[in-house]
Amino acid sequence: MSDETLPLCGNEPLPLYVVLNRSGDEFGEYHRFLDGTPCRMVYLTTPGGLPALDKESALEIRVLDSLAYDDVLPVLREIAVWHGIPDAVFGQSEYDIFTAARLSAELGVAGGYGLDLVRRFKDKPAMKSVVGEAGIRVPRFRHLDDAPSAETVAEELGGLPLVLKPRAAAGSEGVTVVGTMEALREALDGIDSAAYECEEYVEGEIFHVDGVYRAGALHFVSASQYVNTCLDYAHGLPLGSVLLDEGPERDELTAFADGCLRALGLLDGAFHLEAIRRPGGELVFLEVGLRPGGAQVPFVHVDLYGIDLFAEAFRAAIGLPPLWRANGTAPTGGGWLIYPAPRELPSTVTHRTSPRESVPEVYHEELPAIGQRMTGPGSYDDGSGIFRLRGESAADVRRAVLAVMNVYGLCTEPSHG
Repeated sequence: MSDETLPLCGNEPLPLYVVLNRSGDEFGEYHRFLDGTPCRMVYLTTPGGLPALDKESALEIRVLDSLAYDDVLPVLREIAVWHGIPDAVFGQSEYDIFTAARLSAELGVAGGYGLDLVRRFKDKPAMKSVVGEAGIRVPRFRHLDDAPSAETVAEELGGLPLVLKPRAAAGSEGVTVVGTMEALREALDGIDSAAYECEEYVEGEIFHVDGVYRAGALHFVSASQYVNTCLDYAHGLPLGSVLLDEGPERDELTAFADGCLRALGLLDGAFHLEAIRRPGGELVFLEVGLRPGGAQVPFVHVDLYGIDLFAEAFRAAIGLPPLWRANGTAPTGGGWLIYPAPRELPSTVTHRTSPRESVPEVYHEELPAIGQRMTGPGSYDDGSGIFRLRGESAADVRRAVLAVMNVYGLCTEPSHG
């Protein structure tokens, strides 16, 4: 295809953006994120992501069973032959951010996230090295490339307990807390050492800071405290969080996150950062993603702040100006709570209760249907109960989250065959 047949902006072809998409809900509506910006959009999407895409406005849509680098690269090369080198390649999911950066580097794409930046946000040892070198407290850690002994690891990291983590996974996937030397030996024997790191177990309350960076500074930021942990969720407990009220604690957390992001070299992009406050008050960096938070984080932010973090993430990554503008009013308190799938699978839902009548702070709930057969482990977006809450303050919302945990009931029975 020659330049003369391309849609033009002045004498130049319109910008070409390639999106790796697996989101089938409103956070995959890139046509909405563009807000009328003239461009050419190519989507490489999984079948589950197809419903969210605007087929009429897309230059091209390819449905792929896999968005892995080796599967996408030949498709992107073909697209470049027909339409030119993209101006940016964007991946929204934690699973696609690094792939998009590798594709950009391979094809010489000028826009989007650079490979070095993404590595700092994706590889946990690299991430903590950079943040620690800036004088910020991080857990003591060690990569496991050289397959060290359990005794060596424990001695270097100050003793047990310790945490084994995949270097590049999201959430609590593959995370193991070990409290004995025998458990550490067994864990080290059962992993691919090059793909894991080990770090100090830091006791304390866990927080997450979410926001958007533009031009090297915070454009939007919020801070929340978890109720239970991501690891608890993997072990069958509900997970939630509560937005902090404006005040010294929130200010301290956002300043801490700002320092971490500056150390990592972020100029434009969305982030989800986690930190631990030790019993003595010290903040410790845990990890950060170059993306919006998962679970109900983006929904609560749309509801309470009017900001679509996924739209802002996309626009920041490809160089478009932000859509969200502060209106000067602080939101009410807010939070969320999600339940994992039942421990025994497959199972069929026989009974469940709604907490909305007894907990008025619940303004949105998603309950499994009676008779629904549950077969999967349940992701953050597809568990066995989802609740969003609104209240006058963080304290009100926290009480409401705990009340939901007391009154929500789900009964299932095994269903085989």
